Amino acid sequence: MKRPSLGQADLSTLLLRLYRLSHELPITEFQDAALNLVREALPFDSSMWGTATNTPQGIDIHTIHLHNQPEDMLAAYEEVKHLDTAAQTAGRQPRSTLAFNARDWFDDPGQARLREYGKRFDQANFFISSDFNPSTQLVHWVTLFRANENARCTDRERELLSLLAPHVMQALTLNRVAHLDRLEMPGIDSRGSAICDLRGAIYHADAAFEALLKAEWATWNGNRLPDSLLETFLGGHPQHRGAVTVVSHRQEHGLLFLRARQRSRVDDLTPRERAVAELVARGSTYKEVAQILQRSPATVRNQIRSIYDKLQITHIAGLIDALRSTS
Repeated sequence: MKRPSLGQADLSTLLLRLYRLSHELPITEFQDAALNLVREALPFDSSMWGTATNTPQGIDIHTIHLHNQPEDMLAAYEEVKHLDTAAQTAGRQPRSTLAFNARDWFDDPGQARLREYGKRFDQANFFISSDFNPSTQLVHWVTLFRANENARCTDRERELLSLLAPHVMQALTLNRVAHLDRLEMPGIDSRGSAICDLRGAIYHADAAFEALLKAEWATWNGNRLPDSLLETFLGGHPQHRGAVTVVSHRQEHGLLFLRARQRSRVDDLTPRERAVAELVARGSTYKEVAQILQRSPATVRNQIRSIYDKLQITHIAGLIDALRSTS
C-alpha cells in the first residue's frame, strides 16, 4: 500500500477541494466523495463515519455512514460494541485521534469476539478521530479501516488525520446546511432552520430557530429537540403547531431538516377552509372551487367569507400573502 507524503501546498489544495465538494454535492453523495478525497492522502480500505453517545453498554449510534462496508456490519457490531475499548477511549476526550493494530489493542482474552468480528469485516488496522461535545454528550467520529494486517498505521499518518478530521467534520456540517438552504422555497422567509438526528440531537440551529423554540418551550436548553416535538415528527406528522410556534420537518439521509415560524391566523383555518383558500389564491372562482371540491356554490361562498374574517383580510392579494407566510 503506497503511503504518499502531503506537503503544505497539497494539503491546502485538498482542503479547498473538500470545502468545494461540501457546497456542490447533494447530501447523499458528499460523505463518500469526502472519504475518497481523504484516501488520496491517507490510504484506507473502508470507513465508518457517524455520531454517537457513550453508554455503559458501548456507544449508542445516532447517525452512521458506511463506506465500503456492508449494512450487516452494524448489526454485527451491536453484538460486540461493549468490548470496543477504542471507541470508549476516543469518546471520552474533547478531541482525539488514535491509530493502532486491532490485534494489539484488542488483546484481552475477553475481546475474542471483537477480534473475530474485525476479521470478518476486514478491520485489521484502525484510525479513529473523534470530537466530543461535553454539553450534549455527543461524539462525532470517523473511523478508517485497513484490511492488510501488515499495513500498520504510522505516527505521521495519525498526525495527518488529526489535522484533516476537523475539516472533514466541518465540511459535513456545511454540506448539511447547504442542503437545508436548497430545501427552502425561493422568496419565502422560513424564519428559523435547524438540523437534528432521529434521536433529537441538534447538529445545527440558527438564532431564529432557537428563539422560536424558546418562545414555545420556555425551559428548552437548546441541545436537543423537545420530546413532544420529536414525538410528533417520529409519529408521522409533518408539522407541529404550537401555541406560538409552528415547526415543520423533512426527513432525509437519517436526519430531520426543520423549519420554524411564528403561528399565524392561517393556522386556525380548518382543512376544508385551507383547501378553499389555496384554490382561490390560485385564481379559481367560487363556482370553480365548488365544482373541484364537489360542494355547493353557496357553501363555498360562506367558506370564503369565513376565511376572510378569520384572516382579517378584504381582498385576494391579502389571502395570497397570508398563505405565502406559512409555506
